[in-house]
Amino acid sequence: MSDLLDDPREGANEPEFTVSEISSAVKRTIEGTFDHVRIRGEVGRVVHARSGHLYFDIKDERSVLGCTAWKGQVARLTVMPEEGMEIIATGRLTTFPGQSKYQMNVQDVAVAGEGALMAMLEKRKKKLAAEGLFDTSLKQDLPFLPEVIGVVTSPTGAVIRDILHRLRDRFPRKVLIWPVAVQGERCAPEVTRAIEGFNAFTPGGALPRPDLIIVARGGGSIEDLWGFNEENVARAAAASQIPLISAVGHETDTTLIDFASDLRAPTPTAAAEHAVPVRAELLARLEETESRRLSAMRNALNYRGEKLRDLSRALPRSDALMAGAQQRLDLASARLPVALTSRVDRGRVKLGEASGALRPSLLKRTLQNSAERVQDRGARLAPALERRRTAASSDFAKIAQRFDALSLTPQIERRADDLNKVMHRFKQAADVAQIQRARKLEALDRLRLTLGYKATLDRGYAVVRGPEGGVLTSRKDAKKHANLDIEFGDGVLNIGGAGASKPSKAAPPKAKPSPDDQGSLF
Repeated sequence: MSDLLDDPREGANEPEFTVSEISSAVKRTIEGTFDHVRIRGEVGRVVHARSGHLYFDIKDERSVLGCTAWKGQVARLTVMPEEGMEIIATGRLTTFPGQSKYQMNVQDVAVAGEGALMAMLEKRKKKLAAEGLFDTSLKQDLPFLPEVIGVVTSPTGAVIRDILHRLRDRFPRKVLIWPVAVQGERCAPEVTRAIEGFNAFTPGGALPRPDLIIVARGGGSIEDLWGFNEENVARAAAASQIPLISAVGHETDTTLIDFASDLRAPTPTAAAEHAVPVRAELLARLEETESRRLSAMRNALNYRGEKLRDLSRALPRSDALMAGAQQRLDLASARLPVALTSRVDRGRVKLGEASGALRPSLLKRTLQNSAERVQDRGARLAPALERRRTAASSDFAKIAQRFDALSLTPQIERRADDLNKVMHRFKQAADVAQIQRARKLEALDRLRLTLGYKATLDRGYAVVRGPEGGVLTSRKDAKKHANLDIEFGDGVLNIGGAGASKPSKAAPPKAKPSPDDQGSLF
C-alpha cells in the first residue's frame, strides 16, 4: 500500500488560477487598494489618440507610470498635460490585462506649484511669440470714440460696475456685456467664445457689432488668472478683427492675453479710460478751438478790410472810369443809324449789279454754248481716239515688219493690251467728262428757270402788256390803253377785248420782259 500512495508535495493542494483569473484578481486588488490616489511627477511622453483618448507618462528619477484619460475625462481636465510639466495627477490605479501592466486612470490634472505654472507659462509665451501672435505689426489702433463697447467679464463682480461707472463719468457709450466665468475650468472656453462671438456680429444688424472689446477681471493668484493664460484665449485675442483691450488682474499681473491684445490696461478702470475720452475735456477743447477760430476770422476780416480801404483810396472814381466809355458809346449810337442806312444802300446797289448780270437770255446763251461745246467735244472724242488707235496700230505694224514676228509676239500682245487699257481709260475719262458737263448744263438750266420771270409768276406776280405787246410798268401807262393782257403763272387774261381770253400755259407772251423791268411784276 505504501508503494501505491505517493507522499503529497508541499503546496499541491492550493487552488489553480487561469491567466485571466489571476489578472482579474490583481485588477480588483489594485483598484480596491488604490481607488483614489494623487501622484506627483514630471510629464513624459504625451499621445493624443484619434479616438479622443489621452495617453501620457509621469515619471521621477527612478520610475515611470503610464496614465490614461478617456475622451469624456479629457474634456473635463482643467490643465492639459504637456511634456516636461510637473503635475499632480488625481485618479485611480488599474491594470491592463493585455500587457500585464498597471497604469493610472487620470480624472484631474493640476500643476505642481507656482513655479511649475510659471515655467509652463513661459514655455507657452515663447511658442506663441515664435508664431508671431505678439508682433506689434498686428496691433490695431483703438477707435477715438467707439459707438458700442463690448465687455467680456463676470456680470456680478465689481469689475463691470467700475467699468460702467467710469464710462458714465467720462463719455457715456452703449455697452454690450457678454457674461463669462473669470476663473476655473469654464473660464478659458467661455472667454474664447465671447471674443469670437463679438467678432461674428453683423455690422448694422439687429444687435450692434462692438467697435471695441474689453476683456476684464479683478486681481487674484496665478491659479485664479490661469484661464487667461490658455492658448485658445490668446489665439482668439490675436485673431480678433475688433480692437481689444485686456485688463486682467492688477498692474503687476501679466497673462498671455495681455501680449496678444491690442492694448494692455493695468486695471479694468484704466481700460475704460483708454476706451473713451473725457466728454467735458472735449467740450472745453472744442469751445477753445471755436473761440480761437472766431478770433482769427475777425482779425483776418479786419486786416483785409483795412487793406481794401487802402487800395480803394488809390483807385479813381467810378464815374471817371466810365466817362470815356460812355462818351464813345454816345458817339457810336449817333453814327449807327447813318451807317445802317449807308450799308443798306450799298447792298441794294450790289444787288442791282448782280441781278443785271443774271439776265435769263445771257444765262440761256451761256448754257447753249456750254452744251454745244460738250456735244462737239463728245462727237470729236470717239473719232480722235479711233484715229489715235489706228495710227498706233499702223506704227506697230511698221515696227513689227522689221523684227521677227515670233520673237516679238509676246511683246506685241503686251503692248496691245496696254493700248487697249489706255483706250479704255480714255473712253472712261471722256464719258465722265461728258456726264459732268451734262450735269453742269442741267444745273445752269435749273438756275435759269429759277431766276426767270416764270418762276416769279408762279409765286403770285403778273406781267401787264399793252395791245402792241409792250410791258406796262406803271398805272399811268396802263390807263392809256383800252385792252390789256395780264399774264399769270397759269395763263394770260385779256381785259377790255371782245371776250375774255382763255388761260393757257402753252400760249407764249408776245414779248418777254427783261429782268430790268422790275416794275412790271405785281
